[in-house]
Amino acid sequence: MKIAIVGAGFAGISSAKVLTELGHDVTVYEKTPDIGGVWSTTRRYPGLKTQNNKGTYCLSDLKMPGDYPEWPSGEQVAAYLASYAEKFGLTDKIRLDTEVTIAEPAAGGGWSVVTALGAEHVDHLVLASGIFSRPFVPPVEGIEEFEQAGGQYLPASEFHSLEQVRGKHTVVLGYGKSACDITVEIAKQAASTTVVARELLWKMPRKIKGVLNYKYLMLTRMGEGLFRYRALNGAERLLHANDSKIASGMLGSVEGVTTKQLGLQDLDLVPQGTFSDIAKSTVSLATEGFFEGVASKRITVHRDTVISRFVEKDGAPHAELANGEVIRADVVIAATGWTQDIPFLPAEVLEKLLDANGDFLLYRQIHPIQVPDLSFAGYNSSFFSPLSAEVSALWIGSFLGGHHTPPPTEEMLRQTRERLAWMRERTGGMHARGTNIIPFSMHNVDEVLGDIGLDVPRRTKAKQWLLPVKPADYRRLTPKLAKRLAAAR
Repeated sequence: MKIAIVGAGFAGISSAKVLTELGHDVTVYEKTPDIGGVWSTTRRYPGLKTQNNKGTYCLSDLKMPGDYPEWPSGEQVAAYLASYAEKFGLTDKIRLDTEVTIAEPAAGGGWSVVTALGAEHVDHLVLASGIFSRPFVPPVEGIEEFEQAGGQYLPASEFHSLEQVRGKHTVVLGYGKSACDITVEIAKQAASTTVVARELLWKMPRKIKGVLNYKYLMLTRMGEGLFRYRALNGAERLLHANDSKIASGMLGSVEGVTTKQLGLQDLDLVPQGTFSDIAKSTVSLATEGFFEGVASKRITVHRDTVISRFVEKDGAPHAELANGEVIRADVVIAATGWTQDIPFLPAEVLEKLLDANGDFLLYRQIHPIQVPDLSFAGYNSSFFSPLSAEVSALWIGSFLGGHHTPPPTEEMLRQTRERLAWMRERTGGMHARGTNIIPFSMHNVDEVLGDIGLDVPRRTKAKQWLLPVKPADYRRLTPKLAKRLAAAR
């Protein structure tokens, strides 16, 4: 088939590699001038590093370079992706600086993909543009007066240099990993550095008690198994026996150790709710230097509040918080997440993609049940984003090759709606419109591979119970699928 892929991040590059290996004619459209997706130069901010260690944050058939640090920088991740594209002969298939402005179903099947270069017809369209498509900047009253007084209000994706904050009173909105990464770098140059956090999240130290690497806890099947999935299997039944006594005890221990190690009690930064509650939708790695900066007063945190409006005071830009405090704010950087949208799809297509709650009706987060000739690759938030993207590409290739057949439409709708209802309930609505599969990343991988009848050996899964998941364990699946499809022709 002739296939168009939108996006050249992990999902787009891995989809291009898998689908090319399965015999398809692939073109990748990328609106930025470089390969990288969220790691592109157009979106990188000072201090950007991976949340995963390099051993788990890569594609199955190419490890991160040995000289990379344990947690690579954004620039290093982008370089890795570019080298991956070159190694597997994908570079000529990628059209950089080429934004898809319209993609619509074509009469008779397939899609019409429109860019500045014109329109092209393809048999199948793969959306690999990610769930982090457009930065969300909270609207704040008084923005015009704020800017007239010399203030700047911008998303984190537009913060590219410390020169933007040198000698200025800077405020960071948010408390996720991006917000804390940025804050540590800003504190080195700004006149003052303040964090305004609507809600505190639990942070995991890179090394528990300075010894146990975080990857041995949260990046293993056991770590995932501490959270109760919809259906328990194997050792998970033991962890959640007697009202999840063992799992709750282990998570409580993590909470206690984390609180003490990071000094959260003394800093008044213990989040509301337990570790297990907040980790239902997100777990963030502690940024080195953040809590030390709070302790040394170089960083100030205003917790459980937001900016209610911008004001001018003594001729300078300030921010008034919902708790009544007023703080100096020359530059305000919003590290407050992303808005999920697909601007190039027609409204009538989007209506079929969403349910009444605005959640994506995607079977396995891949297959749009009511829209033909369309697939989503890597359209989820996972602890193992590269691996999740790669197995979604395998699912797409298997489906297009007739290697497996999804359930009937009504059954897919039933299963997907039940999953979405469960996700909404367990996360209190913090499920990113049905795309946040954290912490059940490997459950998702297992289910996707189960559909297509491919998987790693049981001994490999047993190893992953205690050791971090290695994408290299899955490197033989694409060649295996290619052989099965060739044999069936």
